[in-house]
Amino acid sequence: MNREDLYQAIGQADERLLERSQRNRYRRQPSWWMRAAAAVLIAAVAVSGWLYASNPSFFTTAYAINEAVYPQMASYPDQMSPFFEQQFDAWQSSVQAQKQPSGYANGLENFFESSIRQTLSGEEGENKVYAPLSAYMTLGMLAELTGGESRGQILSLLGTDSIEALRSQAYAVWNGQYRNDGATTCILANSVWLNEGISFIPETMERLADTYYASSYQGEMGSDGFHKALQGWLDEQTGGLLKEQTQNAAFDAETVLALASAMHYQAKWANGFSKENTTPDVFHSLSGDMTCDFMHSQGQETYYWAEQFGAVAQPLENGGGTMWFILPEEGVRVQELLQRDELMEFLRSNGKWENRKTLKINLSVPKFDISSQTDLREVFKSLGVTDVFDQKTADFSAMTNMKDIFVSKASHGVRVAIDEEGVTAAAYTAMYFAGAAPPPEDEMDFVLDRPFLFVVTSDDGLPLFAGSVYRPE
Repeated sequence: MNREDLYQAIGQADERLLERSQRNRYRRQPSWWMRAAAAVLIAAVAVSGWLYASNPSFFTTAYAINEAVYPQMASYPDQMSPFFEQQFDAWQSSVQAQKQPSGYANGLENFFESSIRQTLSGEEGENKVYAPLSAYMTLGMLAELTGGESRGQILSLLGTDSIEALRSQAYAVWNGQYRNDGATTCILANSVWLNEGISFIPETMERLADTYYASSYQGEMGSDGFHKALQGWLDEQTGGLLKEQTQNAAFDAETVLALASAMHYQAKWANGFSKENTTPDVFHSLSGDMTCDFMHSQGQETYYWAEQFGAVAQPLENGGGTMWFILPEEGVRVQELLQRDELMEFLRSNGKWENRKTLKINLSVPKFDISSQTDLREVFKSLGVTDVFDQKTADFSAMTNMKDIFVSKASHGVRVAIDEEGVTAAAYTAMYFAGAAPPPEDEMDFVLDRPFLFVVTSDDGLPLFAGSVYRPE
């Protein structure tokens, strides 16, 4: 097979794949579990490969230097259980154990905002999706592997002045977002892949496991066994829902080092959409009108407005976070809105926005499943991280004494979907009323029928996914 991006191996699948994956997954899960959203970033070289359909962790463990151990969480209880109260208390305690002190992510705002703006900017009319926390974790791991100016550039972008401060914050960010309780899933899975010819510093691998919950593996790049190890890791970290996509994931023989970050996220709407209310309607894309299935709901919600956009939020159940739908004012382009400081200030407010009002909102949202690929090398370079991508300047002395190692690829592939029951990241926005004026007194329509922006945030306001939607597909 010819060399190709990892994203093409795991980020592009048709609806039949989604349906088959759902059927296999849902046999043992509540009916609301839906398609997986996987954000995968790999800093390495192009990859290709073939199918691995056996026990996903068998080959992976065989190549392990260190394997991360995730926190154990109590499962969200069945409401019909005679022991519901005791089980609920246990679940709530495990959720509280993952909570982090107020302000634990302070200083990351500039990275989130600048990288969202840079990644989503570009050609008008192209759907784009970005997972900021996945990129953050990968940059953090890169900082651990590097030294000198290579490390300094990364620390500067992430808004910290020392590797010790980064470790403390990254550990808090990982734990603050972690959920795996049978009701909500949010896992930032990280891994390091080394060619067997590379000598490594054991303390660095241990630190990656302790701080970033990153597993480390070493084997023969290009071998069938190492292909299976990579595919097995990706399958395990994404709940087995993307097996047909990961079947082509593999390393070329010349790969020296790779970092992989797979983000698995699933959550149920706090107030779902009734399937009976889903109807076909017209979406006005830049390339022409198209017919989509629109979900509809009515209720007392908060409407937010600014000079050039309006927004509503859809909360997710059991602390799963919030999905924000942001519609530019009529005549304002999505790309133009991305450059507005007011948009970033709104995202930073986490709902504490002055211009807001609660009223009856008739919400119409198109169902969609979108994906995109971004070469983060150019994004990171534009934000000041340049040395790690240049063979002459890259410094990986914190990981190995081997010379001439550099990052030759940073492919970021994200796939997101929403339906009547839940979200997996990615959005679509268009609304009837928007702009600087306040909404009507009692009732308004918020119709997502033209290009818009979306952001999925965690319960404490950190951006998990951000995207621009020009065509709901």
